[in-house]
Amino acid sequence: MEKVKVGIIGYGFSGKTFHVPVIQTIKGLEISKIVSSNPQKVNEACPDAVVVSDVEHIFSDPAIDLIVITTPNTTHYPFAKQALLSGKHVVVEKPFVIHSEEAQELIEIATRHKKIISVFHNRRWDNDFLTVKTSVESGVLGEIYSYEAHYDRYRPEVTNRWREQNIEGSGMLYDLGSHLIDQALHLFGLPETIYGDVFAQRKNSEVDDYFHIILGYERLRVILHSSSIIKSSGPKFQIHGDKGSFIKYGLDSQEDALKQGKVPGDVHWGKDKEEYYGELTIGVGDRTLKGKIETKAGAYESYYLGIYHAIVDNKPVPVSANDAMNTIKVIELVKKSSQEKRLVLFE
Repeated sequence: MEKVKVGIIGYGFSGKTFHVPVIQTIKGLEISKIVSSNPQKVNEACPDAVVVSDVEHIFSDPAIDLIVITTPNTTHYPFAKQALLSGKHVVVEKPFVIHSEEAQELIEIATRHKKIISVFHNRRWDNDFLTVKTSVESGVLGEIYSYEAHYDRYRPEVTNRWREQNIEGSGMLYDLGSHLIDQALHLFGLPETIYGDVFAQRKNSEVDDYFHIILGYERLRVILHSSSIIKSSGPKFQIHGDKGSFIKYGLDSQEDALKQGKVPGDVHWGKDKEEYYGELTIGVGDRTLKGKIETKAGAYESYYLGIYHAIVDNKPVPVSANDAMNTIKVIELVKKSSQEKRLVLFE
């Protein structure tokens, strides 16, 4: 099997929890270097990887084929650009970049240099979203008129993490919003109109920690919502069509499993608790039928398996940079709508 040598920039929460353990389960991917200021922490998980303190050691290494960028949002654009100009394939942690113009430039550079660039929108492989996607695409719900997705948390106290500091690309909209927006665009394509309500709801918060987004399609309305002060959450997904409805509670299990040291391939990986199986309600003649639908297994490993085949076999990337750029465009328009307190067109 052809090996793809991987260099990783950053070993914070995202790199340690999501990227490294999932990459290690893909036979064709081999982590060779990691940029980190904490070699001991890296070596505990990657004893064979070389730990370096300077990103230049990654960019200039001719043996490295793929660079994975897991650093704060403000670094995504410059690091991705430098990686592409160094002749490397690139995976960027979401959100892709801060400004859509940066995304367009990176796409053009990747095209010129014949390299892939993709964004780690791993939530496309959440077990709940995979189940929602099947319900929508199978036609069991009929034509979809209403789609509502929540990503709520209970974090009433402001912390000192960079995501909660007043810098570009921080805040809830770029963080959890990019997940919900990517999922919606993946299902329904680009909207016609956008309405956004985004602000700092918690006392002393320097960044947005609440958003309510409405994406308008011809007859469909997509509602995406997040708040940091939700002690008891309602449904994660509510989808209503002219033939039925699907309601789903609970969160995908993979993040918690990764935090516990489990990896793809372990027993029960990506499985859902039966108590969180979604409820399907459909009309059959003059009868209404209700039943639980077993949640499909989550599969974060599918992303990096797709990256391997994109590099080795010239297959399509699992998440295109164009898709990720459109997510950033929607974020920009949500901010504009919120600031101007009006509905805006997707342009």
